Amino acid sequence: MSATAGDVRAASVIGNWRTPLVIIICGCAIALLSFGPRSSLGFFVQPMSREFAWGRDVFGLALALQNLLWGLGQPIAGAIADRFGIFRVMVIGALLYAAGLLMMRYAATPLSLDIGAGVLIGFGLSGSSFNLVLSAFSKLLPPERRGIALGAGTAAGSFGQFLFAPFGVALIDNFGWQTALTVFAILMLLIVPLSLALWTPRQVSTDMPAADQQSFKTALAEAFGHRSYVLLVLGFFTCGFQLAFITVHLPAYLVDRGISAQTGGWVIAAIGLFNIIGSLSVGWLQNIFPKRYILSVIYFTRALSILAFISFPITTFSAVAFGAISGLTWLSTVPPTSALVSLMFGTRWFATLYGFAFVSHQVGGFLGVWLGGVVFEQFGSYTPIWWLSIFFGVMSALINLPIVEAPVARPVAQPA
Repeated sequence: MSATAGDVRAASVIGNWRTPLVIIICGCAIALLSFGPRSSLGFFVQPMSREFAWGRDVFGLALALQNLLWGLGQPIAGAIADRFGIFRVMVIGALLYAAGLLMMRYAATPLSLDIGAGVLIGFGLSGSSFNLVLSAFSKLLPPERRGIALGAGTAAGSFGQFLFAPFGVALIDNFGWQTALTVFAILMLLIVPLSLALWTPRQVSTDMPAADQQSFKTALAEAFGHRSYVLLVLGFFTCGFQLAFITVHLPAYLVDRGISAQTGGWVIAAIGLFNIIGSLSVGWLQNIFPKRYILSVIYFTRALSILAFISFPITTFSAVAFGAISGLTWLSTVPPTSALVSLMFGTRWFATLYGFAFVSHQVGGFLGVWLGGVVFEQFGSYTPIWWLSIFFGVMSALINLPIVEAPVARPVAQPA
């Protein structure tokens, strides 16, 4: 791989201090910062709905758009990052993210909420979230460090959720939701300097192995013609559906059941805390056990935990216990999913192909958030969505079992 003259000079300056440890630390910090605020937006549903007399379907649509556009923007951001480098994409993503939080702070109509919380934050996440961090780890770190690094990057996002959930609730309670969103927006600007550690050069050379000489169209055709990749993508839909629904609607669901907002904050924080354990453990376990089996167990465990949660009276203990169990399986699907994409197709178009898998994840997220709001406004209950989450969990557990964990066969070199 070669680069332009400017990229070579930049590499000589940036590369001196970018040890694997620095890359991992800065990448984890970015994952923490980008995942924290968006995982805390469910706590803004009730105060904003009270102030503007909005139904939960209004807020649900805005955050559903965010999930959908995050997903649709991810392969685009990934393709640009694969071609022109990750740093440029992350800077733009962080600025869009901050702008979206500020517009959400000044939103007074459903349309302005859709643009801020939905469009700007959605596209901002495409360019600054842990997905590109994982891509950077896959490209910049040696193979022996990638497994634990992927787990650490995912766990860092969970730690952001653990920190920002009670932090957000405290800001709302003491200073108001407007101030909380302003503080979040300022914190997102820290991603800009941190992303220097994840700088990658432009991909302009054809003096590469055949796998790295693939064109964009060839890479996509190969991936979507590969049965195991398609199964992986379909299974990832469930992850997005469950996570987005719980993140946005669980706080309000708990309040409806007589649990305080502060307790709801700690439940979301417990999800983030225990997901650190889950993500790191899966990052290590995927070096020992088949990744498809790990994914199957994760999805089935989620289905069982949801079934137990809604089958008994909701108490503070059961809510926190559900948060802890959910946390163990929360983002732990990401390390084996991303590792399987890298194993099947290599790292040249990793951000792009993982981005398309993430589209499925976020389409599920869109439906989980949007249907949650619509169903609640129609029936006054989230029960149908809980049962749908259980069904999807069982189906994804079965879908992942036939995946073949091997590089895709490439008998002949493919032209760039």
